[in-house]
Amino acid sequence: MKIEFLGTGTSQGVPVIQCSCKVCLSSNTKDKRLRTAISIEEGDTSIIIDVGPDFRYRMLRSKLSRIQAVLLTHEHNDHIAGMDDLRPFNFIQNAVIPVYSKKRVLEDIKKKYHYAFAEKKYPGGPGYDLQEIEHGSRLDFGDLSITAFEVIHGDLPILSFRINDFVYITDAKTISPKSMEIASDAEVLVLNALRKEEHWSHFSLKEAIEMSIKLRAKKTYFTHVSHMMGLHKEEEKLLPENVYFAYDTLKIEL
Repeated sequence: MKIEFLGTGTSQGVPVIQCSCKVCLSSNTKDKRLRTAISIEEGDTSIIIDVGPDFRYRMLRSKLSRIQAVLLTHEHNDHIAGMDDLRPFNFIQNAVIPVYSKKRVLEDIKKKYHYAFAEKKYPGGPGYDLQEIEHGSRLDFGDLSITAFEVIHGDLPILSFRINDFVYITDAKTISPKSMEIASDAEVLVLNALRKEEHWSHFSLKEAIEMSIKLRAKKTYFTHVSHMMGLHKEEEKLLPENVYFAYDTLKIEL
């Protein structure tokens, strides 16, 4: 299973527009973060988790040739604003693309991309096959066995995913014991870590480290990182053993 971090930044990305902090001015490519998303490939199967506003550029950069399915964690703009740019995959594959998420999220997609669901579609518009999933839903794509589970983003229930021995959690602030049971003992855990200071709807760095210990993954990568975290080369040295900051274009294999 091959995993590529298509983006590892928070909702504004890094650098932030017109910000002159040391992170936003850094020349280190690991400090350049598009909005958070990943791709997962196993054999002939490839899926995407989240399709934010940087999606077109991510696809040009990653050269991913096919998408069998899209999983959406939730409906915030940094996770769905690139949905229209799925169109080239509709054309290449000559098919609609299955999109899986909570009913609430799918209803939001129907509103924001209403032209994709019109009786008389605009020629060349995108095509989606919306599929509702919830906590505990199981999906299988080739050799990928996926279990959706719920975490809480502030006060908003959103989805995370266990895919074989890989666990992907973003935008979490609270994880229930039942969800922790699904997420525990993975080969690789990806977990959001927004900044060092506490935040009402995201894990801080301290909270993310504590959660990684509770979930007992062999390796942990932090994503959804803001410019307030600090420079990648400095901050990663301070992390515990087998815990890392993910960065855009990072590829790992399980």
